[in-house]
Amino acid sequence: MAKSLLRSGNLDDYQAVGGGGQAVFESALQIRETLRLRKQQAMVDCLAIPQLNDNGDRVDWYSPIEGQAIAWKAADEETRSRALRYLASTFENAAALSRKSLQSGKTALQLFGSLLEKATQFPGENHVFLVNGKPVITFWGFVNLNENTRDDVLDCLRVTEAIPDIPLVEPEPEPEEKPLVEAAFSQADEPLLTSVIEPPKMPEEPVAPPVIVSEPKPATPIPVAEAKRARRLPLWSLPVAAVVIAAVATPFFWPSSSVDGASPVRAAPVATAKTDVTPLPELTAHLPLHRAEVTPAPKAAPLPEAPVIIAAIPKDALVMDSTQMKLGTTRFLNGSWRVSVDVKDPITGKPPSLRYQIQNNKGIARVVHGDNVVCRRKFSLVCIKRAS
Repeated sequence: MAKSLLRSGNLDDYQAVGGGGQAVFESALQIRETLRLRKQQAMVDCLAIPQLNDNGDRVDWYSPIEGQAIAWKAADEETRSRALRYLASTFENAAALSRKSLQSGKTALQLFGSLLEKATQFPGENHVFLVNGKPVITFWGFVNLNENTRDDVLDCLRVTEAIPDIPLVEPEPEPEEKPLVEAAFSQADEPLLTSVIEPPKMPEEPVAPPVIVSEPKPATPIPVAEAKRARRLPLWSLPVAAVVIAAVATPFFWPSSSVDGASPVRAAPVATAKTDVTPLPELTAHLPLHRAEVTPAPKAAPLPEAPVIIAAIPKDALVMDSTQMKLGTTRFLNGSWRVSVDVKDPITGKPPSLRYQIQNNKGIARVVHGDNVVCRRKFSLVCIKRAS
């Protein structure tokens, strides 16, 4: 029974990953066969089988097992949870095999371990299918354009738990403001303020009534006849005359109420405090001079030189040893290479894809345009020695 087709796509829509200077996709069939020989059949059944078209720019992915295939999103939550646990267990076994191969002393096993480490990378959940309930991954060894490899390759398959909605507490209604009671005055014409209370007046000192002093008139000569009449005054007029005389004489005996002018007060003299002033030393014409002494600057102890730490070379780095440089060989470039060009075809709008396959200083360059036009060219590599 023919295997079912799961997914198809252009290679230019994805970014290939790899290790040891070689892409995973270039050795996809060899990786599946090595896993089968290593008795990792569960891992083999999880990796779809790729098949390139004649132009080499489009690939079809077929299921390695028979059965009805459904998309990852179309399955129910229980089926996806069971398949996710199966994938996690299978990938753990593959990671253990990759670490064991990297620690081997054989170059072929080290290359296999490096490629197997990146073989579990895939673009996303749209590239995973369930065949008879078992997960099958297409476009394995690829990631989306302009993206890096994920530390947790199964992170895109995990369902994020929805955050429960927090019920909003309705704010309490504000109490209605009661209308202010207007004050009604029964006597609106009267002022609201109390009348100003006048301060009590101090009793005025009694003013003595002015005393009218009557000056005695000069005595006029009384005729004899009048004198005789005066002598005839009755005796009751004597008390009246005494009262008049007493009133006239009273101002002369009243004590004087005038106050002598106050003499100015003299200010007391301020006593100034005497302070002891220390006399300043006298300036001398000649200053005492001594011979200048030069103090040597303290010498800092030399710092110990830090040991030179040689950083470890990344496993994905391209390394050329001195032996290859002397021999003029380019064996470090052996393998398949892909170049991304930031130039788009004005007709198709897609950038051309450049691929190089190099083996022992010779290779084939292939350029695939957006309209499936393929150009091939053979070339050779030469290592040029330059004096340092």
